[in-house]
Amino acid sequence: MDFAETTEQQELRAAVRALGDKYGAQYFQDCARQGRKTDELWREAGQLGFIGVNLPEEYGGGGAGMTELAIVMEELAATGTGLLMLVVSPAICGNIIARFGTDEQKQRWLPGLADGSITMAFGITEPDAGSNSHMITTTARRDGDEWLLSGQKVFISGVDQADAVLIVARTEDAKSGKLKPALFTVPTDAPGFEAKIIEMALENPEKQFTLFLDDVRLPADALVGSEDAALSQLFAGLNPERIMASASAVGMARYALEKAVAYVSDRTVWKAPIATHQAISHPLAKAKIDVEAAKLMMQKAAALYDAGDDWAAAEPANMAKLLAADAAVSAVDHAVHSMGGNGLTVEYGVAPMITLSRIAKIAPVSREMILNFVAQTSLGLPKSY
Repeated sequence: MDFAETTEQQELRAAVRALGDKYGAQYFQDCARQGRKTDELWREAGQLGFIGVNLPEEYGGGGAGMTELAIVMEELAATGTGLLMLVVSPAICGNIIARFGTDEQKQRWLPGLADGSITMAFGITEPDAGSNSHMITTTARRDGDEWLLSGQKVFISGVDQADAVLIVARTEDAKSGKLKPALFTVPTDAPGFEAKIIEMALENPEKQFTLFLDDVRLPADALVGSEDAALSQLFAGLNPERIMASASAVGMARYALEKAVAYVSDRTVWKAPIATHQAISHPLAKAKIDVEAAKLMMQKAAALYDAGDDWAAAEPANMAKLLAADAAVSAVDHAVHSMGGNGLTVEYGVAPMITLSRIAKIAPVSREMILNFVAQTSLGLPKSY
């Protein structure tokens, strides 16, 4: 593996950083507090080719991969403007449709997903299933040449911004036994589809929703891939989800560290910057080490995914997500602590990261489920649940 980024990747990183700096954390926080969406940032990112950098060129994408899309996410998050829908729309939904969609589905969805003019949410989590996707009860049943979907989803991001939701369901005859996910594109204006906002104690422009599907009628071509699919269809979306969650956490950690380093280098007590004290500098140095380690694992996962090895990518993708989440929470905590009371002020802009960074430990999969995965698949230990 080559640890040196290509010229194109370096240029992409610089260009995304410039876009993030143009809008800045204050823009992002103002949108969250005023109930506005980051439409201007999303639109410009799409026009510049950042949103669909991972999607096929023949459908308007950049023809690159998850390595490049992770760069986009990391750099935006590092400027305090991390866009959650990058995880969902081009990474999960875009990759699944690009891999398993028909030519007609690719033509229908991918150009818009690539330039940001179409946004798609992803619906897998259910109230009674949580992280156990084998317990999904949302059901798709045939009605002639059409499908009827019924069920409920929870903690689905950005439905109010989405033109459609890629719903994970079971077919009627696959309610028990091993999960055979059937994936359907469901327009958010479809009759029988209802979305209810979940009030969250987060400063984030992108909201969470509970979905209710009551015999939502869909045409035959709403099914993406096979109705008898193996888990490969989900891995095509869930590995990118974990890679992007890692990139977001790495970016948040970098943002917090940058703020903290600037503050402790300038703040002077007893005639010397407080950065000269090891009690201040060492925790920040350790946070930097943890962030770089998480980033390396994220890059490994992206490289394996881009090479087409979904199963090999699963282990580092999960490991990267755990490492990056821990690194982000630690970096934010030490940043706030090193800044004292100023770390909790609106002026210094670090306080909102306390709750935002915590998301990385919880979603899209908890650290405990990642440890279960590693224990069972990497170490060969007995299943614990």
